[in-house]
Amino acid sequence: MPTDSTHFTDNTSTDVGGGRRVPLSVLDLVPRSLGMTPSRAIEESVKLAEEADELGYGRFWMAEHHGSETFMSSATALLLGHMAQHTSRIRLGSGGVMLPNHAPLMVAEYYGTLATIYGDRFDLGLGRAPGTDPMTAAALARSSGQLNDFASQVASLQSYLGDPVAGARVRALPGESTHIPIWMLGSSTGGAQVAAALGLPFSFASHFAPDQLEAALSIYRARFNPDAQTAQVERPTTMAGVNVLVAPTQEEADFLFTSAQLMAIRIRSGQPAPLDPPVSDLAAAVPAELMHLAHAHQAARAVGTPEVVVERLESFAAEHQLDELIVTTYTYDPQLRRRSYRMLAEAWGLS
Repeated sequence: MPTDSTHFTDNTSTDVGGGRRVPLSVLDLVPRSLGMTPSRAIEESVKLAEEADELGYGRFWMAEHHGSETFMSSATALLLGHMAQHTSRIRLGSGGVMLPNHAPLMVAEYYGTLATIYGDRFDLGLGRAPGTDPMTAAALARSSGQLNDFASQVASLQSYLGDPVAGARVRALPGESTHIPIWMLGSSTGGAQVAAALGLPFSFASHFAPDQLEAALSIYRARFNPDAQTAQVERPTTMAGVNVLVAPTQEEADFLFTSAQLMAIRIRSGQPAPLDPPVSDLAAAVPAELMHLAHAHQAARAVGTPEVVVERLESFAAEHQLDELIVTTYTYDPQLRRRSYRMLAEAWGLS
């Protein structure tokens, strides 16, 4: 039975010149800059959550990563509880929980506890990837990420968060009857298939895997089953991620964005590390054979002045007929990350 649709198309859409811009949300992985302690990285993400709450962003999602020198977001539920203490309006959520790493019952208990303490402010985004390297994944793994296993886990988790079942021996307490909205995440067509079969909203990780975005959305929309017992929305409902950096000038935005490009190169070449300071000559700082990694995923990138970024985001949302956008920003200086979100909120017309 579909749940309250306001969870999926909230009131952060913006009227502009007779049209409407889609709702805008924030994805945060608690990035750590070179020389920054994990504690400081978490403090900076709290500041960002507070500002996103005040600026009018629709959601603040955090993604599970393990064993990372770059991201301090391994204990996602704990972080979201911390963010809830520092915010009052914005929806908080996992973008996502990597379900093969966890028992569905425990996820239901964690997020059910959050909802019990802080109320109806949480989204539960679920993914199949381990969120880490193979060795760490082996240390974490409880089950495979195969589609059938994953779909069964999602259904179990949803049942734990639903209404009590007479005679049930296993229950999520707290968690039962919280009906926390579930989003299916994906970076390939696999997540799209599960989201469609279960009638769930679908968020695609195009900020790091844009190549299959079009195919995934097509599969999701074509196969969407609104009559599934697990369905939470009546029609295909989509969100996609975009890398964003806003600055007063194009030159400064391009300069600051080199930190994100260096991060991508490090991760994809197996040399993860905290965020590097920006560089004026990226080609001089990167081996020639790795330069192509700096320019990957440009299809889901919006870097520049507020006007340039807004135009790019509007075009991206329209091209893929998206219901929402979720943006992520990396800068070496966290104050400039917050400035980017402030400038984007003003240009987008958030309130």
